[in-house]
Amino acid sequence: MKKKILVLGCTGSIGRQTLDIIRKMDSRFEVCGLSAGSNEEKVAELCSEFNCPGTVFSRDGIEGLEALIKNSGADIAVNGIAGAAGLKPSIFVLESGIDLALANKETVVMAWVLVKETAKKHNANIIPVDSEHSAIFNLTEKIGIENISELIITASGGPFRTLSDDELEKVSVEDALKHPTWSMGQKITIDSATLANKGLEVIEACRLFDFPPEHVSVVVHPQSLIHSLVRTKDGILYAQISNPDMRHPIFGALAWPENSQNYLEKFDLSACGEMTFSPPRFSSFPLLKTAFDCAKKGASYTIAFNAANEAAVQAFLDKKCGFMDISRIVISTLSLDWSFQAASIDEILEADRKARLEAERQLSMLPGGIH
Repeated sequence: MKKKILVLGCTGSIGRQTLDIIRKMDSRFEVCGLSAGSNEEKVAELCSEFNCPGTVFSRDGIEGLEALIKNSGADIAVNGIAGAAGLKPSIFVLESGIDLALANKETVVMAWVLVKETAKKHNANIIPVDSEHSAIFNLTEKIGIENISELIITASGGPFRTLSDDELEKVSVEDALKHPTWSMGQKITIDSATLANKGLEVIEACRLFDFPPEHVSVVVHPQSLIHSLVRTKDGILYAQISNPDMRHPIFGALAWPENSQNYLEKFDLSACGEMTFSPPRFSSFPLLKTAFDCAKKGASYTIAFNAANEAAVQAFLDKKCGFMDISRIVISTLSLDWSFQAASIDEILEADRKARLEAERQLSMLPGGIH
């Protein structure tokens, strides 16, 4: 029997690659529903191709998306929606008892306690799709989480890992959108350049695998061949290695709990050239250290980190601030007290709103900012 797949964010990078897998493996998977933010024409075209219902958020709203999820009959939903907009759909998926293949960081960063409780209550599984967390997920399943003492997340370092601090101040939007190894959406590409993305992944790893920040580390690995490592209690490192192709972790989530053959290109160790590793430059890319601090503080600090970063990245993309202003806006926003614990969706979204307003205020105070 084919596994029924619901694809949320079907026109984005994760959604497109998910559909590519389903097209090539249609004897195993079938699409039972599609959603996108605004591209009605493309959604209609895809719904016709896959003979399934669809919804467009800008037209049908959150109610339309909720109805699609709850009536889908899906075995698993891929949440490739970008940003905080992906949080409620994750909750709807889990409330429906559907397994969640999760590529939306905000679901974990903003609302992990609520999300985890919802999954447990409705007997639904959460399978991470980010390449780093997918790697850790697979390694912990094979080795046993109880045998692991440290999680090590790899980072490409982004396009600017070798630039001086003076050069970083002059980075343009066009330069920042050129990632050296991955093809992704604009927001996540900028986050990779600032290392905010890696910071969000640190917060995610702490929560997904119940590890304290003190036992999570980051190593820069520009080739993006090793997707993460774990250290077992005897001190030995184990790594997951594959070509930098997001279809690997997506397929892994779709096929879970099976580990089966697919059409994807196998990694050739003898032809890969070199693999290099170095520590991150925390002082030049301060959002990584800031994320570790937020992971330690918990409460609403991670919500504020994510919201302020989203606002600052959008301002940079709109050419309203400089590249290094992104980190300044986020750090200034986090100087407020975010120690309250947001317990409900409404409280989480209110904290998110307040952080965005504060980020906009900080942006207006920058030299040449919005006034």
